[in-house]
Amino acid sequence: MPMMAGFGRIENRCPQPIVIVGVSSPAFGDSSLHETRIVDGVSRMRALPELRIAPDAAATLKPGGMHLMLMQPHAPLKPGSKVVVEFALKDGGVLRGELEARKP
Repeated sequence: MPMMAGFGRIENRCPQPIVIVGVSSPAFGDSSLHETRIVDGVSRMRALPELRIAPDAAATLKPGGMHLMLMQPHAPLKPGSKVVVEFALKDGGVLRGELEARKP
């Protein structure tokens, strides 16, 4: 099963916190939010059930930390192509973002 990772910055410019509870992309069969941590000297990855972002704050998705796991691509991605990602919020809202495909 091919897997890719998504990185970037999610900003909350709202006066109240936002809570992301899901991730999806029309370009992938499965998408989720994960976190990598070092536990007893071993790198471990786990799914995050939610990501809370305070008002006027941001969350950074980066290698070795929080990131998107993008699995089962529907088509090959070329460097420079755009990937739409939708973040489901706890309050029922949806945030839409865009990632640019890059070589690893």
